[in-house]
Formats: sequence, C-alpha cells, structure tokens
Amino acid sequence: MAALRACVPVNRLVLVVKYSSCRSCAVTSRTPYSTVPSEKTFDKILIANRGEIACRVIKTCKKMGIQTVAVHSDVDSNAVHVKMADEAVCVGPAPTSKSYLNMDAIMDAIRLTGAQAVHPGYGFLSENKDFAKRLAAVGVTFIGPDTHAIQAMGDKIESKLIAKAAKVNTIPGFDGVVKTAEDAVKIAQQIGYPVMIKASAGGGGKGMRIAWNDEETREGFRFSSQEAASSFGDDRLLIEKYIDNPRHIEIQVLADKHGNVLWLNERECSIQRRNQKVVEEAPSMFLDADTRRVMGEQAVQLAKAVKYSSAGTVEFLVDSKKNFYFLEMNTRLQVEHPVTECITGLDLVEQMIRIAKGYQLQQKQEDIPINGWAIESRVYAEDPFKSFGLPSIGRLSQYQEPLKLSHVRVDSGIEEGSDINIYYDPMISKLVTYGATRAEALARMEDALDNYVIRGVTHNIPLLREIITHPRFVSGDISTNFLPEVYPEGFKGHHLDEDRCRELLASAAALHVTSQLYSHKILGTQRVSSAPMDQNNWELCVELGQELHDIEISKSGNSYIVKVDGGQVEVCGDWNLASPLLPLTINGTCRMLQCLSKESSGNIVLQYMGTLFKVRVLSKLTAKLNSYMPEKVSEDTSSILRSPMPGTVVAMSVKPGDTVADGQEICVIEAMKMQNSLTAVKQAKVKSVHCQPGETVGEGDLLVELE
Repeated sequence: MAALRACVPVNRLVLVVKYSSCRSCAVTSRTPYSTVPSEKTFDKILIANRGEIACRVIKTCKKMGIQTVAVHSDVDSNAVHVKMADEAVCVGPAPTSKSYLNMDAIMDAIRLTGAQAVHPGYGFLSENKDFAKRLAAVGVTFIGPDTHAIQAMGDKIESKLIAKAAKVNTIPGFDGVVKTAEDAVKIAQQIGYPVMIKASAGGGGKGMRIAWNDEETREGFRFSSQEAASSFGDDRLLIEKYIDNPRHIEIQVLADKHGNVLWLNERECSIQRRNQKVVEEAPSMFLDADTRRVMGEQAVQLAKAVKYSSAGTVEFLVDSKKNFYFLEMNTRLQVEHPVTECITGLDLVEQMIRIAKGYQLQQKQEDIPINGWAIESRVYAEDPFKSFGLPSIGRLSQYQEPLKLSHVRVDSGIEEGSDINIYYDPMISKLVTYGATRAEALARMEDALDNYVIRGVTHNIPLLREIITHPRFVSGDISTNFLPEVYPEGFKGHHLDEDRCRELLASAAALHVTSQLYSHKILGTQRVSSAPMDQNNWELCVELGQELHDIEISKSGNSYIVKVDGGQVEVCGDWNLASPLLPLTINGTCRMLQCLSKESSGNIVLQYMGTLFKVRVLSKLTAKLNSYMPEKVSEDTSSILRSPMPGTVVAMSVKPGDTVADGQEICVIEAMKMQNSLTAVKQAKVKSVHCQPGETVGEGDLLVELE
C-alpha cells in the first residue's frame, strides 16, 4: 500500500497515513505475552508519544491483535514508530509544544482515526490530568490512572501530604510552595543543608538542584524554576532535606479498578547523572526480604489511598541503614520497566491495557516472583567525557544492535539513518540483559555493549561499560553519588594497564598489516614496510597518545605474534575488514573490538574495552622522520568560550566591555530541556559576544571572546 505523508497545517486539516508493513522492535523471551484470547479490549489504540516507548507499546498491541495509530512531528515523519504503526498522523512541527504536547492536534488525530483508547507512554502528556479529562469527555479511554490520582501524585507537595496520611515514610522538608529565592534560603536554613530544590510538577531529573549553602540555593531556585517552566509549564518548587549518599530504589505497583493492588518487587536506580538514571537493575542487592516487603506494602498503601489503577511506580530514597523515605510516585510507565518484566514474566503494557478496559488482575501477590536478574543500560547520544554526558546530535550512519547474543533485549526507536536532533531526548535505546544471577546478567551486558555498533553520533557506551565492570558496582557498593565519587575529575575513559595496552597495540599492528597485505593482494603494491625482513615479518612503530612503541610482528595463517614493550602477544582473528566488529582471540582470551576507521597512512581508531583509542602505525623510517615535525600549538581556551553542546541560548549575562570574574556566569544553554550555566575561567574583559538569546548553537561554536 502506498504511504501518504502529510502534516497538520495551521487550518488543522489532517491526512492519515496507513502502512502495510512494519519493523518489529526486539522483546526478549523473558517478556511472555499472557493475553487471554477470549478477552476483548480495544480495536484501535493511539500512542501519544514517540521513539522507543511508542515502539514498545506498538509491539504489545500487535501481539494482542490491536490496531495502532502513531502521532509524529514533521521531523519524525520517517521515524521507526511511524513505520511500525498501522496508521500515522502528523501533529505539528518539531518543537514539542507544537506537536507531542499539542493536545488539540492529538485530539483531532483521535477523532479522525477512530481510536478508542490512548496510551501516553512516559513524558509528554502521560501525567497531564487535563489531557486525561479531555479524553474522558469524548469517551476515549486513557490507558493510565484517573485524573484524581494523576493530580494527587503529580504534585510533589500534595503527594507528600497524602503519603504522610497513608503512613508512608517521608523526607523532612517544607510542604508548601517556595515563592522566591530568599524564601528558599530561609527554608533551607531551617531544614539544614544540604537540601534538594525540585519542581513540584514533573520528573525525569529536570528542575532539580542540590544546594549546600545559601548561594547555591539562590542559583538552584533560579535554574530549577526555569527548567520546570520549560519542561512542565509549571515553575512551582519545593524544598526538602537531601539524604546524603542515598540509594534510589523504586517499587513497581499494578492496580486494577476493583481495588486489587500488587507490588512487583523493586528496581535499583542509584546510578545517575544530573538526577537522571543511567543504569538500573532488578532486584536490588541491598534490600533484604523484610525491607522489600515493607516498602512494597507501603507502596500499596499509597496506591490505595489515591484509588490508583494502572501501572505506577513509588520511588524511595534509602540510606545506609535501610531506612527508606518516599520520594515521589510516577503515575505512568517507567523508562526502566523492562527489568521488572524480565524478573516477573509480566508484560506491563499488556496489563495497563487490560486494566484500562476494566478487567481484574489475573495474579495475586504470592504469584509475583523474583526470577533471575536483569540489568538495563540507557544508551544515549551523549559525550560522556563532558559532565558525564552532554547531548550529541547527528545521523546514525551505521547502527547494529547486539541481538544475536542470548538473553539480550533492545528497546529502541531508531534505525540506521535515523537522526538525533536537539528537539527530543537523546536516548538511542534501552539495552537490557537477563541472567539467572547478577554476575551472569552483568557478563552479558559487557558482551552486549562490546557488540553494539553506533556510528554518526557520540554515545555513552564507554561510560556504561566502565560502570558495569567497576569493582564498586560489581560488589553493590553504590549510591546516587557513585559517578562523582568514582570519577571526581570527570570521566576519562578506560585506563589501560600494561597488559591491556600491549593488547591494543598488538591488535592495531595486526589489523594494519592485514589491511596492507590485502591492498597488496588486490592492487599489487607492497605497502606494509619500506624494508620488510621477509613476507611474514615486519618491524613497525605504533603511536598511542604521545608515546611511540617499537613493534616486531610475524604472521602465520590468521595469527600474528607481536613483540611489544618487552612482552609477546598472540593475536588471532577472521580479519573481516568489511565488518565494524573485530572479534579477536588475544593470548587465548576472546575480545570484541570495533574498528571505527583505518587509513592507508596507518591512522586507526579502535573501540577497545568500550573506549575509543586513536593509534598510528608507522614504519621505522616514517617514525624517525615524524619526530622532526613541529608540534601543533593548542588553542588558548582561557580567552574564548565555545558551546560544549548543541542547544539554544536561553540567556546572555554579559555584553562587550563588561568585566567578568572567575566562575561568573556568562550565558545559559538549554539542550534537551536541561539548562546549563557556562562560566568564565578567569577574570577578564569581554571583547565580543557572538550569539544572542533564542539562537541555536552547535557544539564548538564560538560564543564569547575575552581580552
């Protein structure tokens, strides 16, 4: 069937796109579908979301025999979720306020397609009570809780009061709305530092700041209120005691419309950056059976207190003594729900659909197992070397998910050729591995990260791999402060010890020789060395960083014996130069490397132990001549300010002629709804300003020059 493409213009005409084929996103066998064939739910569901969560919902709908409608912005017209759905409607231009948050356009799409129900996913309109009310007014089912629960739990102030009344442990703090920065300072002083300043509405780490003194409280009030207004349309804030070195552990609940509520065990979500989760797992190593049961029972008490129905999550902070405190309740499907599905065998999307239709839960509390262990890594288009992850944009020139490995699940909403842009969250996928034990799940996660091919954008796989292999994480010694404690100077990538360094150098030399021999075979030109010892032996140099290493390499079949830095390394492989994956056996140990680029000049970029390393393989003569080349002078970055990420200039705090002090704010850049303050690194006079508020800037763009 030919696909029509159209967008909602100003006069609100809509063309519906219908598709006859789709790309299925991967769901592991650890997520069985228990749909009862005789149950009648909905004929057609509209998914008011995009990306991986839209694909995830569509997958379950297809298993249940339900037709699906995708909505999309104009820049998402070729997105994977659009291709997967049976029908698609464009609801506006790229900015979320004009498309995915545009209730009028989405209501039009519902009317035109005849959708009987709406699944909101997470984010966007998933916790918007006004949207749920509008659906109810036209007889369309909202696949989520009723408006009372959304309102009660969506407001952090009201939810805390309800939690107290339901006898749920709560964090000490101020229950009212904080109106001004000076009010915030007075309240923080009364509570006692450190404090957490957070948006009253919303979640996802946006609108949250930790303050350790009065000045940080004033600054936190300003940024949190701005982020809250930008992300949620509500700039109200609250302040509460910050629990130092806490764990972030949440309880998944499931409730039907008949008063039945279950808790589906916990998820450990303590590995975070900027209050946003990076790695999650289920269950938690930290909880014992009694603590787990009490937390689950309190989560159920809270759900019953607001007459909750649907899937929801009650989040807690847990201190070192296993004291736990209510943080918030998310009245929607969580990003990290797959790990719960893996250990319980339940499909939470299916359960939400059944509950929305009015069916009772099929399970009792005693039916909910903890079967094995699941780990989830959030794969982002980010540069982890900048504040643990500043957004990266670009087109995925090459993309290959590690689905050939066993017990691996990838929830994604992208494919090769997809664009990551500044308008939406930079998540590429959720990579989930399952095992009978935690050690097994972690080993599979390590393999999956090594086999995940992503080209065209900078990604956070180097950081993810370091996290899941770090001794502290492996032992379970974690908290929400894990990243700043383990990497106090920022993330620098994998540190190569002597043995691993030899492995990398030997692999690069072997790959270079293989590539040159292949060129000789095809082109008839010898290019490995200007003076080879013989056809199977060469003397080379490999440059890594600022160091040059002497190499002796000999070849026998598909194997190389490489002498480097006083050690000997045997490297074996199939040497498929067309594949981005380079499976090697190094000294008898299987290693998966990735070759991002290789040039005839000897420049090679390898992904090894998750981190990218740039090496240069040279002949002895070239290395000697290269030593006479002058060093390139680095740019003096103390006198300029460049944008560390793509985004929009929200505020410019200086003008030409102003004098700035070390640490003074120069401008604020918003990227993916997060605001970032850029400051001066020395006292100086502003020479020129190259951008204005409202302008879009790219990574590396010049913003301000200093004299």
